[in-house]
Amino acid sequence: MNWRRFVLFCAILLAACGRSDPQAALDAAAKNLQTALENKDSSAVMALLHPDFSAQQPEDDREWAKRTMTAMFLRHKNIQVIALLPKNWIDPQAPSRAFTDAQVALTGAEGLIPDSARQYRVTLEWRWLDKQWKLIRLQWE
Repeated sequence: MNWRRFVLFCAILLAACGRSDPQAALDAAAKNLQTALENKDSSAVMALLHPDFSAQQPEDDREWAKRTMTAMFLRHKNIQVIALLPKNWIDPQAPSRAFTDAQVALTGAEGLIPDSARQYRVTLEWRWLDKQWKLIRLQWE
């Protein structure tokens, strides 16, 4: 991580810490997920997953997430997650449930220039657990 990204990351964390409301915590959780993926920090990603995490897989979704990240991290030296117009909101009928919708471009590179890129429309469902948002469901198109 270069120093500019580190300073930006710290500023985002400080801003999120300054606000103790659930919306700020949700925004920070979504950003932390993006940052953990870009930093190839599978432990940080796994810490953001709810114990009942599920994705569009017929197998154990937490294990699938771990295997998929490991393969992606080994395949690419540099990973970038670009979230286009992300929308984070808390369900007004069930305040312990929240969502993130975004168009996401996922790129991988061995050097500075990406050698693979894919675009997805993703929906993340979050649950409030132990005073923090945990990702419980991942869907993509």
